Amino acid sequence: MDAFFASVELLSYPQLRGQPVVVGGRRKRDPELDGVGRPFGRLREYVGRGVATTATYEARALGVHSGMGLMKAAALAPEAILLPANFEAYVRCSKLFKAAVAEIAPTIEDRGIDEIFIDLTDVPGETVALAQKLKDAVILATGLSCSIGITPNKLLSKIASELQKPDGLTILTLDDLATRIWPLPCSAVNGIGPKASARLEAMGLHTIGQLAAMDPGRLVADFGQSYGAWLWEAAHGRDPRPLVTVREIKSISRETTFERDLHPRRDRDALTGILLDQCQRLAGDLERKGRLGRTIGIKLKYDNFQTVTRDLTLERATADPETIRDAARACLRRVPLDRPLRLLGIRAGSLELPGAAGEGEQDPFGDGARIPGMLLPLDL
Repeated sequence: MDAFFASVELLSYPQLRGQPVVVGGRRKRDPELDGVGRPFGRLREYVGRGVATTATYEARALGVHSGMGLMKAAALAPEAILLPANFEAYVRCSKLFKAAVAEIAPTIEDRGIDEIFIDLTDVPGETVALAQKLKDAVILATGLSCSIGITPNKLLSKIASELQKPDGLTILTLDDLATRIWPLPCSAVNGIGPKASARLEAMGLHTIGQLAAMDPGRLVADFGQSYGAWLWEAAHGRDPRPLVTVREIKSISRETTFERDLHPRRDRDALTGILLDQCQRLAGDLERKGRLGRTIGIKLKYDNFQTVTRDLTLERATADPETIRDAARACLRRVPLDRPLRLLGIRAGSLELPGAAGEGEQDPFGDGARIPGMLLPLDL
């Protein structure tokens, strides 16, 4: 999907089309936010540590990108409109576009809220016409545009889908590697991140073509057997991975980055409220997905950016918020709480289906087993 979160926002605020708009933060949406009764907020007015979730292409042209701190984004695009995220709307549109595609091409690998892989091998129709049919179905269902890359494999399709955004359609074969793929920077390959890109550039490898011409033995020597061999194969457009149409959920988490550092003692009440809210939300997530968590974990990020995690495995898997809370408190007792915090998160792992939790249990989403004696001195 094209600039998905921002595009969903423009459905509600069509008067902002053509303007630089940045979506970020999780503040409550203002019911009076309409740009008429009260002007939209500008990025220059933002003070805090939130990050940009996404941005319209007009904002991207000014240097703003997803994951960028909003304060940094404000320095680049001070007059850009800033809208708080509305994840309920994004999830709703995500379900709609995926359902529309599934009516035409049912073999789908779900890659997240705004991206899917589709196997078109057995779907009848000429390639360009079929792609346009998919794009039309998405627009009809959501009012939003998407970009499609049609290639022999997932790696190339991911690259191709980015080449002509927004509303793009790119069709590539392996014969197009030299002209369409090799001139691109190495970072265009999904799986070559900033650190790997920097190392490749230090070796004089700036494009995918230069990477493809590299001695594979040198790549293995510098990057290890697995990753080095993959780099060379990826540069040649090879990707044997099949579509994964069923993906097992491994964990579910909730976390909050604070607008200001919170101290475990001085801000005890605020932290307690955040923890309790996260436990309730995590329990709700588990129930909606029909899972129980046997391992409960916490994540803390201190004001010096140090991150620590702790886990606790329960005797019985649960989706009960109070049991999750008690386990989180037990984990918190095992970490230092002597300096301010930037972030607090909670996670449920080792997920199970309710029927696997054991014979003779009560309602798995009701009153779960309690963990006695696990209260923090600070009562987080």
